[in-house]
Amino acid sequence: MIEVSGLTYTYPGAQAQTIKGIDFHIAQGEIFGFLGPSGAGKSTIQKVLIGVLKQYGGNVQVMGRELSGAKADYFEQIGVAFEFPNFYSRFTALENLSFFRSLYSCKTEEPKKLLARVGLEEYAGEKVSGFSKGMKMRLNLCRALLNRPELLFLDEPTSGLDPVNAKLVKDLILEQKAEGRTVLLTTHNMSAAEELCDRVAFIVDGQVSLIDSPRELMIERGAKKLVVEYREGQDRKTEEFSLARLGCNERFLEIIREKPIETMHSQESTLERIFIDVTGRKLD
Repeated sequence: MIEVSGLTYTYPGAQAQTIKGIDFHIAQGEIFGFLGPSGAGKSTIQKVLIGVLKQYGGNVQVMGRELSGAKADYFEQIGVAFEFPNFYSRFTALENLSFFRSLYSCKTEEPKKLLARVGLEEYAGEKVSGFSKGMKMRLNLCRALLNRPELLFLDEPTSGLDPVNAKLVKDLILEQKAEGRTVLLTTHNMSAAEELCDRVAFIVDGQVSLIDSPRELMIERGAKKLVVEYREGQDRKTEEFSLARLGCNERFLEIIREKPIETMHSQESTLERIFIDVTGRKLD
């Protein structure tokens, strides 16, 4: 779906490159995440791929064609949801979606159906000026899905959402993947990245530090041990065991046979910890 090689970008008037020769590819039907601190270049990469920033260096092929030569029909095939959505505040939610829907020549989704999918159906007739950030974020996702895009760009899609609505949004994103659509997201939310992304790229100072699947990273860079908490009388006790030949460890087998187990956890790492270890930077 996306093939990028030697991508560079320098903003007009700037002395230094913002993007410094990066390479990556994204397969059709993949959810791919860019993780990095503020100013790392995530948004610049996204804007190049969306077609907003055109004077880039290197090669960027999207859906089989060089992006620099993309025409207006490209925007019929992509959906975009930025972190800080803009709507016509005096319009209702339904009026906003109906207006944006009218801009497409391709087949579109029914706005009321999308509003219902993100829990905004009862607010369809209310002006957006009264919406919370979380409501605007959900409406923003509806707008991005109006044209049934093949490629979806999402910037912090769960920002401002409570756990219930964050799950609604994550489920909807996974539905897009199940239907064969490709999703590229940027986020600081490590749990969202772990749940959603097939692969993630660590971006620091305009360069890619690492690309891999969250699961493989967390297993590979975690401690190969199991921590068991159990009760012994009134006391809570903890013991650690190597995962190597765990089924032959007599002490472990004794504990799980004879003690009341409270918790049992393998010690894989977290994406945030891995990011700090690999890049020496924190996500902020």
